[in-house]
Parts: sequence; C-alpha cells; structure tokens
Amino acid sequence: MKAQILHMEIRPAVQSDLQAISGLAMSAFGVSEGPEIVQLIADLLLDATAQPVLSLVASVDEGIVGHVLFSKVRLEPPGRRVSAALLAPLAVHPDYQSRRIGGRLVAAGLQQLADAGVDLVFVLGHPGYYPRFGFSPAGIKGFEAPYPIPPQNADAWMVLALHPDVSGNACGRVRCADALAKPEYWRE
Repeated sequence: MKAQILHMEIRPAVQSDLQAISGLAMSAFGVSEGPEIVQLIADLLLDATAQPVLSLVASVDEGIVGHVLFSKVRLEPPGRRVSAALLAPLAVHPDYQSRRIGGRLVAAGLQQLADAGVDLVFVLGHPGYYPRFGFSPAGIKGFEAPYPIPPQNADAWMVLALHPDVSGNACGRVRCADALAKPEYWRE
C-alpha cells in the first residue's frame, strides 16, 4: 500500500541529509545498483569538477523520500560560452513512487538552474520519462555523450535548453565531472 502524502517540501539538501539520501538511494535502486549510486552521490558532492552542484530533497513528515542531483558539465571544444549541468541521479523511495515527487524535484531543479543562468541540462535516462520536462535526444543536436551510447539507446541521451537563444548555437562533446567519468555510468 502506498503512503498518503499529507505535506511535501522540496528544499536544498544539507550535509546532515547525506545518511538519509544514502538510505533513500539504497531503497530506490536496490542492492544491485544502490551501493554504486550511494558512492556516486558522495563522490559528486566532494568533486571539485562537479561544482557547483544542485542537490535537492523532497521530504514528507521530515523524512526524505526523494532526491535529485545536478552537477556541472562543460562542452568541448570550448567555443561559445555555455553553462551546462547533468541530471544524475534521481531517486524516489519505492513507497512514494508514482506520486509526481520525482517530477516535482526535476521541475524545481530545472527552475533553479534556469534562474542561476544555466543554459543546458543533459540526462542519460528513460526516454519515456524525461521528455515531459522538454528533454529531447541530444545526439541529433550535435551533443556527444562523455562515452559512446549504443545506437539502440541513443534516445536515452537527452538535452534541454533552459534558454531558447542557446538552441542551435552550441554543440560538442559533453565533459562531465571526474566522479562521473567512468564508462560504466554511461551504459544503459
């Protein structure tokens, strides 16, 4: 039975949330992927090449039920000055899934990034989920993933322009934070 949500708050994550975020990632991703995601989150939060990060949590009755992390990326070759971020990971506790918590976290993060002047946001994710936020395939727009994406999964590599004047004026290979620069993170 799914828990009923009485009041949910989305707020920036703080250092004291890390243990709850780790527990959430284990619940959401399970024993096969959970430990790797927990380590990725910890690594990204400490990685200077990922900064600035935007880490948001969704809490219900003071318990954390959702988390999203956005980290800085850059485009190569450097050309037009473009500010970009990568959405990874997104987690919602299984008891709270299908209640739009993930969507509210993503939307809040995208708004904060747009307000901060970020131009583009990338994600390697489910092509049936992220287009609802405006994401579309990145490869056909000239954005290469940090590692090759197999052709059958090309639609999972997506981009969203947060400012319309950026679309069509930028392209290149996306270079992510050192913590994400491992081929295993780029296999669907």
